[in-house]
Amino acid sequence: MRYTLLAIALAFAFFSNAQTNKQGNLILISVDGYRWQELFKGADSALLFSKKYRHQDSARLVKNYWAESIEARRSKLMPFFWSTIRKQGQLYGNRELGNLVNVRNKYWFSYPGRSESLSGYYDSLINSNEYPNNPNETILDFLSNQAAYKNKIAVFASWDAVARIVNRDRNGIPLINPGEKINGEKLSEAEELANEIQSYLPSYFGPTVRFDVHTFALAKSYMKAKHPKVVHIDFADPDEFGHAGQYDAYLDAAHYIDAMVGSLWNMVQQDSFYKNNTTILIYPDHGRGLGDKWTSHGRSAPGSNETWLALIGPGIEPLGEVGKPMQIYQDQIAQTAAKLIGMFFTANHPVGDAIPTVGKK
Repeated sequence: MRYTLLAIALAFAFFSNAQTNKQGNLILISVDGYRWQELFKGADSALLFSKKYRHQDSARLVKNYWAESIEARRSKLMPFFWSTIRKQGQLYGNRELGNLVNVRNKYWFSYPGRSESLSGYYDSLINSNEYPNNPNETILDFLSNQAAYKNKIAVFASWDAVARIVNRDRNGIPLINPGEKINGEKLSEAEELANEIQSYLPSYFGPTVRFDVHTFALAKSYMKAKHPKVVHIDFADPDEFGHAGQYDAYLDAAHYIDAMVGSLWNMVQQDSFYKNNTTILIYPDHGRGLGDKWTSHGRSAPGSNETWLALIGPGIEPLGEVGKPMQIYQDQIAQTAAKLIGMFFTANHPVGDAIPTVGKK
């Protein structure tokens, strides 16, 4: 009898877990201020070889990031994107192929861009990085009210304004900002270490920003321990190093963000909760200017409204680098994400249409 009851209990636990994870999982990754030029063409020679924007050893930089061909350069810079995502997912935004991705908003900087991506809506009133709590409901608000995702969402941010953009005061979604730690009882060893190391590295860009490696460590350890169904990770290093005029560090940031996305993907493939049921979307909030204006963005830096999008997961047809001439806007990302997990996103505002070439097979 004991063995029969144990078998029934185990079967019920398995069935409950299967039901809990019936709806697809979603990982949204924002990469602040990373240009489409580096993603699709690799290191920019005019910046890489300029002493003005280089602080590191030039021989090391050339070895790590330079090659004569575009194919080789971009593969050296972002090997996971140009191997795994190119083979199994989709990459949009190579403007030289007529494949265009743009922000819809007219401001071309961080808060408006992030809000547009997550809410699927361009709100012209959001015109400052100091804007208060976002009045526009995001895809995270929507999912937090769905039974399959309630209390199963988490946000990890390298920039403190993300708390206002996501509006955690409204939805109560767990969100770990710079200087904040994973809370709760019985944290895993990895979670405790991720909390601890945040105190041991300098606040290089001030207290409102933390290095992306901290954000990554918090997110990955939390995912392994708690298995949230929806995770939003907001990386900031490329934009911070861009504003600082450190092109070498900007390239390094792109390279290790590529590696961190690859690490998350590999974890997904090895975890029964996430395997074959998790889609990742990666995108910036805005682009950057060209030439000496690469350090900036906004209306004064032409080209910083130009962005890109990468996707990989079970519902993504493996189109690779999409060369079809087309126009995509940032406000289509939220509905596209919803579509990929079998949902239709509605909010307290209009929502941009899903991208037609992205969807279930």
